[in-house]
Amino acid sequence: MKKKNRNIAVLAFAVGALLLSTALLRSQPGENNRPQKPAESAPPAGSAVQLSPSQVNSLKIAAAGTHVFALNADTIGTISFADERSVQVFPPYQGKIVRSLAELNENVRKGQPLYTIDSPDLIQAESTLISAAGVLELTTKELARARTLRSSNGVSERELEQAASDQQTAEGSLRAARNAVRVFGKTEDEIDRIIASRKVDAELIVRSPISGQVTSFAGPAGLFVQPGTGTSPYTVSDLSVKWMLASVPEPDMPLFRQGQPVAVKVIAYPERVFHGVISKIYSSVDPVTHRGTVRSEIADPRNELRPGMLADFSIRVGKPVESLALPANAVVREGDGTMTAWVTTDRRQFSQRSIRVGQRSDGWVQVLAGLTRGELVVTDGAIFLSNMLQGAPAD
Repeated sequence: MKKKNRNIAVLAFAVGALLLSTALLRSQPGENNRPQKPAESAPPAGSAVQLSPSQVNSLKIAAAGTHVFALNADTIGTISFADERSVQVFPPYQGKIVRSLAELNENVRKGQPLYTIDSPDLIQAESTLISAAGVLELTTKELARARTLRSSNGVSERELEQAASDQQTAEGSLRAARNAVRVFGKTEDEIDRIIASRKVDAELIVRSPISGQVTSFAGPAGLFVQPGTGTSPYTVSDLSVKWMLASVPEPDMPLFRQGQPVAVKVIAYPERVFHGVISKIYSSVDPVTHRGTVRSEIADPRNELRPGMLADFSIRVGKPVESLALPANAVVREGDGTMTAWVTTDRRQFSQRSIRVGQRSDGWVQVLAGLTRGELVVTDGAIFLSNMLQGAPAD
């Protein structure tokens, strides 16, 4: 019995020792009980990608730097004929068109004949010319005869003086008649031929007042035309200069002044820049669109611009400024219109960053917000990362 009680006591002691040791172990600080380090904040889900070394090698990475941007105002407009360099060629007198001598789109020189008309007014002027020439011829003969007779006292001094006066009057009448015919565009040689032949030349030649191109033709033979009435038979335009009519938002109107240089681009020549100057700022603004019109004269010596072409208009409105910038390939326009760039700190993990952009110039994009100078940015291959982020197959 005593032996049995002793065994129970030993067993109880062993159990107590085991429980005590377990409690002591639990009370000591162990690895599992140490406070955990807070995890570093990770990029938002879906805004970062991690690349393999070979993928990184396919990218170009550089520190964000600066670029000099000119302060420009940009808008759109249309190309137009320069109305001040276009001339509607009416005849100086009424009549019927006899011959059309130039075709539509033909290049003509100043003074080149465009068409002829049969003019009653010209007939009257030439008839007066022929008559005046005849009178002068007659009075000249009479004066010569009077001088001969006077030497033999065949006529009186008074008769000689009258003959001289008549001859001088006839000379004045002929000069006036020649001037009247000259107004119709007849040359001195043509006037002399009319006098010599004693025949009227009813065809009045209408010549181009400027060098340029025939841009409008409405003068078939037989058409009766009058000065400044109806549609002109011909319109000749100097096409070496065009107008660019730009539609400018009302808040931007104060930025423009006459004489400012402008740069114009059209879809037909995407790599070309046409240069000109602002020639007029219209005084009114459309009350519906709240836009005004700015007219520029654009040099076009090879006549490449066509009226009606849509054009981009850019003008420098301030001094150049140096600003944070990225190469154009570093900026991606996402599907929602957001402009983004890809930045990295370790050249392994790349984070997408929303940025706000400004002007574009010479392959550079101005960055107004979202990036700081010196940050490492993917300058070539950004679209690859955007496609990778969206799960699209990368090219």
